Amino acid sequence: MYFGTKGDVGEYLAISQAQELVEYGKYTSEEVGEDDKLIEVPTGYATHIYVVGGNGYIKVENTGVEGKAFPKFADYHFTYNNTNDDLAFVEIFNRKVDAAKNNKSTIEYNGTTYEVSADYANLNRIVYIKANPTTSLLEEIVPYVIMIVVTCMIGFILFKLFAGKSGGGNPFTRNRARMVERCSVKFADIAGAEEEKEETKEIVEFLKDPARFKALGARIPKGILLVGNPGTGKTLLAKAVAGESNVPFFSISGSDFVELYVGVGASRVRDLFETAKKNAPCIVFIDEIDAVGRQRGAGLGGGNDEREQTLNQLLVEMDGFDSNQGIIILAATNRADVLDPALLRPGRFDRQIYVNVPDVKGREGIIRIHAKNKPIEEGVDFKDIARLTSGFTGADIENFLNEAAILAARDGRLTITMEDITEGINKVLMGPQKKSRLVTENDKKLTAYHESGHAIIAKFLDCGDTVHEVSIIPRGMAGGYTNIRPSDDDSHYSYNKLCNRICMMMGGRLAEDIVFGDITAGASSDIQRATELARKMVVEWGMSEKLGFMSFGSNNEVFIGRDYQVKNQYSEATAKIIDDEVKAIIDKCYAKAKKLLEGKRELLDRMSALLLTEETIYAEEVDELIAGKDSAEISKRLHDKAEKRKEKEEQIRKEQELLQKQKMQELKVKAAEALKNAGVLNEEEYKKLREDYDNITKEREQYLKELKEEAKAEESQDNASQETESKVEVTEEPTKAPAKSPAKRAAAKSSAKKTTSKAASKSTKPKTTRKSASKEEKSDKE
Repeated sequence: MYFGTKGDVGEYLAISQAQELVEYGKYTSEEVGEDDKLIEVPTGYATHIYVVGGNGYIKVENTGVEGKAFPKFADYHFTYNNTNDDLAFVEIFNRKVDAAKNNKSTIEYNGTTYEVSADYANLNRIVYIKANPTTSLLEEIVPYVIMIVVTCMIGFILFKLFAGKSGGGNPFTRNRARMVERCSVKFADIAGAEEEKEETKEIVEFLKDPARFKALGARIPKGILLVGNPGTGKTLLAKAVAGESNVPFFSISGSDFVELYVGVGASRVRDLFETAKKNAPCIVFIDEIDAVGRQRGAGLGGGNDEREQTLNQLLVEMDGFDSNQGIIILAATNRADVLDPALLRPGRFDRQIYVNVPDVKGREGIIRIHAKNKPIEEGVDFKDIARLTSGFTGADIENFLNEAAILAARDGRLTITMEDITEGINKVLMGPQKKSRLVTENDKKLTAYHESGHAIIAKFLDCGDTVHEVSIIPRGMAGGYTNIRPSDDDSHYSYNKLCNRICMMMGGRLAEDIVFGDITAGASSDIQRATELARKMVVEWGMSEKLGFMSFGSNNEVFIGRDYQVKNQYSEATAKIIDDEVKAIIDKCYAKAKKLLEGKRELLDRMSALLLTEETIYAEEVDELIAGKDSAEISKRLHDKAEKRKEKEEQIRKEQELLQKQKMQELKVKAAEALKNAGVLNEEEYKKLREDYDNITKEREQYLKELKEEAKAEESQDNASQETESKVEVTEEPTKAPAKSPAKRAAAKSSAKKTTSKAASKSTKPKTTRKSASKEEKSDKE
């Protein structure tokens, strides 16, 4: 007998077992007894059966289940198939009981006759309850609640989608301007654009104190257009205006106006200015305005396209019948030449500020700003780096300093050295070195002579540039390179300097021809650049004797709203003269460069030999070769210098290690002193820790003393060697006087300044140097 516990529906029976229980008061178990027979489980006859939704519950005689608890509590339960008459056995049992009590021997059910035993007269009918499945009120409500919630969510999403910020409108017509509440960029964070900063400061001053300007009848410009090359800091200036002014600042890109659907751009312009009017006085900054401000009615597009509608609406909003007092428009572009003239007229963009590439002083200021949060090694001269990076923008400077920091971290150094900065500049300009590239000895030799040819001609001809590095290590797509950077920021080149530059480009091909008696395809880039420069001299700069002071080029382009097609502005006869003049310049420069290089054959051999040994040489090594030094002697000096460099790095590491040990031991002594005062540590243990601290301190002091003595000895040796070198007479004098490499000057400056006190105080943040390449370097790529 099974007595169910609270909430228990009893043991599960198969439908056949449930039928046996009803008929015989017992059922056959699936288990097998000791005599290998199925076990019969006595239960007692069923008194109640409750069926609902495919589930049946049985209560038997002598049960512990009370009647009011059934069917929640039951002795047995089973499942049945609603589609079949699986429950007929209950009805048949009750009919047999009734028949036996009426002394009948048979019954019929669904056309079948069943015999009735007299024993059924002693049994009782089963209380048979057949209920319909019912659900609670909650179960009935839940589907409707879910449907209502989903409908409300869809409605809310649609409402948000089609409701504008001001309470209505299509979201596609809503402007995407981002309101800047607080910007961290200030004018103090900008260098290399002093005049540009002064121009934009006027906007901030007018917004803060407009009465001072209005008293003199002045009107603040409605619009200011920032024009300049990519990376010069146009957007940064706008951010500084946002950071300095205490008025709302809306920032949006020109491409955010035009969308897939017609009319969206004009609607967004209207919405932008409506929002600005509500927040006046304010500043609206449109970045890359050339995306919507290109000239109308020309080019290959044609028609009244969506962009033109957007531009028309922008023109109306900036200077139409409606007044936009208190709204100042700032815009930035690097293609002012493609903008519509109506956009540039006074009343719209009253003032154009040209943000130029920074000069040497500006680059130094930018370098100092970006180096504030970087541990630069002592001895690195920011002025030297600024001179090396002629033509670099602020973005370029930030990029190569970041690359230098990554290189220092990769090599496990605590500070950024000049070598890291040099490699960072080269990596930005030409890509990383590819030392693993398989290069044959013949190719290395050919590359060494090729790059030496470039370097020698650049040194002996005044082309306005300086040789700073020559290498035969593949980098990017080049098999080798010669870094030739402008010696100053002079943007004007004379006829002779341009011809000398063409000669320099020919140096690699000429070296191949002179040494090997054959030429290769490695000079393709040199040929292309030399031809382009010669053609510009003839066509654009009026440097042709036959053509004179004339220009034959068009500054306009197809697709930017100027020209419908590319066409020559001169006859075929003039075109032939142009080609002849270009060839004449090339031939003249080729003959000049060849004559020079043939006279420097011995220097060419020594430089290529040094390159094959060292792979990379710098300005100082080039000057030493020109001065007549042997390549083996220079190579030995470089190896000695590299060893000294490794020794110094090891000294710095050891010094750092001793300093860390001293600090750790000092902390232990302080903790031990506190424990001793508390009575936890005895005097003997404290003295032991104190002795260890004193020993480490003495060891570090002794090491610093040794370093100081070594530094003095090296300084004396360097001074003696410099005096000896000054007495050496230079046998070959190039056009430009040999100059000591900035990297070497920085290294000498570093070793001269280094003292023990600085080593101790700046051990956690040392400093050093070495030079690198510039944006306008002329690198020979093979």
